[in-house]
Amino acid sequence: MDRQNGSAAASPLVSAIIPTRDRAGLVGRAVASALAQTHAPLEVIVVDDGSTDDTAAVLSAVADPRLTMVRLDPGRGVSAARNAGLAVARGAYVALLDSDDAWLPQKTARQLAFMRQRGLAISQTREIWMRGGKRVNPGKAQAKPDGFFFELALTRCLVSPSTVMFTREFHEEVGGFDESLPACEDYDLWLRALLRHPVGLLAEDLAVRHGGRPDQLSASHIGQDLYRIRSLLGLLGREDVSPWHASCIKKELRRKALCYAKGCLKRDKPEEAARVLDLAAAAAGPVGEAGETAP
Repeated sequence: MDRQNGSAAASPLVSAIIPTRDRAGLVGRAVASALAQTHAPLEVIVVDDGSTDDTAAVLSAVADPRLTMVRLDPGRGVSAARNAGLAVARGAYVALLDSDDAWLPQKTARQLAFMRQRGLAISQTREIWMRGGKRVNPGKAQAKPDGFFFELALTRCLVSPSTVMFTREFHEEVGGFDESLPACEDYDLWLRALLRHPVGLLAEDLAVRHGGRPDQLSASHIGQDLYRIRSLLGLLGREDVSPWHASCIKKELRRKALCYAKGCLKRDKPEEAARVLDLAAAAAGPVGEAGETAP
């Protein structure tokens, strides 16, 4: 790991972490939006996961001592990139930002005030959704809840990384991103968070989420329920999982396994369907046949 930086602020209150790979045309916008925050005591850490395009040149052209660049060996993945940023972050608070997204100028100031007022260890904000350069309205299923919503968060990812802020103590307690997961690493971390902490929602649009491109993880990893299943299996082995948590996890594990198995059978992959159903059954009890719920 190679790190380069200028004479960054002595005591940044917020560390913004931006993972990137081969997004020279986008990362500059993300960095500029972080550096433009109205809250001044801030450092911006960009972790480059082995880019082969002009990403390094774009970042080197930014003449701001608050910017730090960390370079990883190629292809370690977004979890390793975020974890590398967390390892060098100096702020009392950490804010995540994906390299294709952006923040509105008041984002960190408003979120800091919100978290301090409510005594939160982790929070998120609402966001503006853009697809193909046009604003779109998220559906009701994407509405963000507030507080302890562990059971609902099992069904789908309800926390957006580019809107998240958490304390250093939160990171030390809950841990970082699971580097064995090539996708759904955020789903896994939010579930671990919700075992112990409410996730507060600042109901203001303070980030811009840009979607609809083939290089995004949601598009490049097909069958993402497999990674969610792996996350759920890992959760069941944790000491901080209560009997209620375990019951919720097992119910969702059976549901996701059946859904994944159906997809495998449609793609003529019966061995993979059987493998995942067996894994789920061993951890959560009888799952039934693909296409049927267990009694």
